[in-house]
Amino acid sequence: MLTRIAILLTITAQVAVAQPTLSGSEFDRYTRGKTLFYGFQGTVYGVERYLPNKRVIWSFLDGNCKEGVWYEKGGQICFIYEDRIDPQCWVFSKTDRGLIALFEGNSDATELYEAEDINEEMVCLGPEVGV
Repeated sequence: MLTRIAILLTITAQVAVAQPTLSGSEFDRYTRGKTLFYGFQGTVYGVERYLPNKRVIWSFLDGNCKEGVWYEKGGQICFIYEDRIDPQCWVFSKTDRGLIALFEGNSDATELYEAEDINEEMVCLGPEVGV
C-alpha cells in the first residue's frame, strides 16, 4: 500500500498548479468524514482524520496520534493540537488531484499535497504505559 501511495504522491506533486484557496466552509465540506494521507517531496508525510465540529486527529504514520481542532483565520486554515498551543496555519487549494496545503501561504515554505482518501480509520496506538 505504501508503494501505491508513493506513486500517487509523485504524480500529485507533478500536477500541482495554483488554484483558488479554500474558505473554511469549503475546506470543511471537502474534508469532513475523510482520512487523508499527505505527501511532501514525493514521500508520505502524515495522515489526518477530519471529524465533525472542526476536530481532527493527526499522525506522522508512527502510531502516535494528536487530537486537535482547526479554524479559519485570514484566509488560512489553522490547526491547534493537544501537544502544541501555537497554531499551524496553511493555505489550502483544491486541484483535480486533491488538496494542496502551503504552510502560512509562503511559496518558499512546506507544501503538502493530498495523496489519497483511504476512507478508513487510521491506526493510533494507545498511550505509553510505564512500570
